[in-house]
Amino acid sequence: MNQLVSNNNSKFNLKRLWRDILEAISGTDQDFTKGRLGRAILLLSIPMVLEMVMESVFAVVDIFFVSKLGAHAVATVGITESMMTIVYAIAMGLAVGTTALISRRTGEKNLEGASITAFQAIATGMLVSLLIAIPGASFASKLLTMMGAEDEMVREGFMYTGIMLGGNGIIMLLFIINAVFRSAGDAAISMRVLWIANLINIILDPLLILGIGPFPELGIKGAAIATTIGRGIGVAYQFWLLFNGRGRVKLKVRHMFIQAKVLWQLIRLSLGGIGQSLIATTSWIGMVRIIAEFGSEALAAYTIAIRVIIFALLPAWGLSNAAATLVGQNLGAGQPDRAERSVWLTAKVNMVFMGFVAIVFIVFPGFFIRIFIDDPDIIASGAICLRIIAYGYVFYAMGMVMVQALNGAGDTGTPTLINFFCFWMLEIPLAYFMALRWGVGENGVYWAIIIAESIMTLIAALTFRRGKWKLRKV
Repeated sequence: MNQLVSNNNSKFNLKRLWRDILEAISGTDQDFTKGRLGRAILLLSIPMVLEMVMESVFAVVDIFFVSKLGAHAVATVGITESMMTIVYAIAMGLAVGTTALISRRTGEKNLEGASITAFQAIATGMLVSLLIAIPGASFASKLLTMMGAEDEMVREGFMYTGIMLGGNGIIMLLFIINAVFRSAGDAAISMRVLWIANLINIILDPLLILGIGPFPELGIKGAAIATTIGRGIGVAYQFWLLFNGRGRVKLKVRHMFIQAKVLWQLIRLSLGGIGQSLIATTSWIGMVRIIAEFGSEALAAYTIAIRVIIFALLPAWGLSNAAATLVGQNLGAGQPDRAERSVWLTAKVNMVFMGFVAIVFIVFPGFFIRIFIDDPDIIASGAICLRIIAYGYVFYAMGMVMVQALNGAGDTGTPTLINFFCFWMLEIPLAYFMALRWGVGENGVYWAIIIAESIMTLIAALTFRRGKWKLRKV
């Protein structure tokens, strides 16, 4: 009898899990300030993880086809991406401020306030993107040279850099508007936007890069055009959903005016998020500059390995975004203890997931590099990079959740200070001395990344445990 009851419960649990998965993917009207935390995390994290996977697919697909053009093309993408990290930093920072405000307003059941905040975020993103697009497109070749690119790389790749920097507004809006949907609890909408954008990019990439059929062979420039078109259609779909969709946040004409108080609140919170991202990404640029000292093959290997690493880490960022949304909404609903429990539970799940990924990368690193290129020297160098950085994956998993939880609570200043110390004061100097002064070579950069990220995780976890974020008003 007990065995029969156990089997029936097992079947019931599996059915319930399957229903929850389908609900998460199709969209849910679940109130995330009520009910089981495990179910809330599942409903939010599945579409957020799939969204982040789709975001990483952009980079992986581009580098897959660009790698057919040789090491110089791959290295050009790597240098351009290191510059584009400034764009991503600002976009992610604005998304952090947007998430903190909209999740809080959603928890308070103030969807009118959420819609007003959404427009302020969109307007800010469009203005900032113009300030980057004009000089970025105009001085693309000079920027490549400044970053250490060889003359041949500059001649063949400056158009790629110009298009990517010139079209940065599309990336900015994609991040901001998806943060609007996600933090309101409509994570499935953000996921679908990335699916559409990626599908278009996957189709156009080989057609425009390699010149298949009637399409012109544009080489590396084709990758930039394909990515920009794919993301641009994704942004158009976002706007359609904001005005015509069934999501929690809807834009009407009455919302499309600058609200000084809300705008200042958004900017204040976003500055912390931008600061975090800029510190981390300028540190990333520093890593690329150090690696460039070892030649284009080492830089190409590092570029490919980091693409693989990002592909694995972005699902973990999806789980972290779920924690940020749960913190903001539950604080808005006056439930700080539930917010805290959601973070520790999400962190445990993230650490288990990233632990499995780390084992795979440590045991089979060369397999993943070989997917993109068949140069044995680049494969060997990239495999070493992938294996070393994977040793710190479990620490990264917890650190992501802790930092995003603080951001979701509206405490964006503390993570900024943590990033400043760990990346600028520790990671860059350590990488420089290990790689270029102490004879460790490019491996010194990889070990410096592990050390800095692990220390960041410990500081963030201790800060979160103190609990001052529960008192933050936004």
